[in-house]
Amino acid sequence: MVSGLRVQLWRWMNWLHQFRFMRFALVGASGTVVNLSVLFTAHELVFSAIEPAGSKPYFSLALAIAVATVNNFTWNRLWTWSDRLHATAHHEGQRLRKRSLLAQLGQYAAASWLGILLQYALTLGLMHLGLHYLLANLIAIGIASVSNFITNDLWTFRNRKRP
Repeated sequence: MVSGLRVQLWRWMNWLHQFRFMRFALVGASGTVVNLSVLFTAHELVFSAIEPAGSKPYFSLALAIAVATVNNFTWNRLWTWSDRLHATAHHEGQRLRKRSLLAQLGQYAAASWLGILLQYALTLGLMHLGLHYLLANLIAIGIASVSNFITNDLWTFRNRKRP
């Protein structure tokens, strides 16, 4: 019985691996946990002495988004678009040289700018409507994730044709 369950789980994971958006969504879920954890820690502990208190969310949210962006880039590069890693290389005669990791992180961050701005603005806007900052951020993350997937799929991790 347990062996059959393992086989079914393995088949389901292999099936899921085919769907890039599902992998992206799972990475995004981990990024959401990172984002909310950093946001809470920064808001309640790190920036607790900031006055006026209304400035705390700005600093806490910026830090949470930055840390979650690095987390998501790492896992998207290693898992979601791992089949395209070879496409991030440039052909130089017989040598294949991979693009700088830092350059690709910069491209990932640039591609995600719309989602980051959406998340930031929506979180603050929903907070002004009276929602708790964690709930507001969770809703904003869900809305912004679609634009992040599209821009990163079409730009950061696209298949590049070799010369």
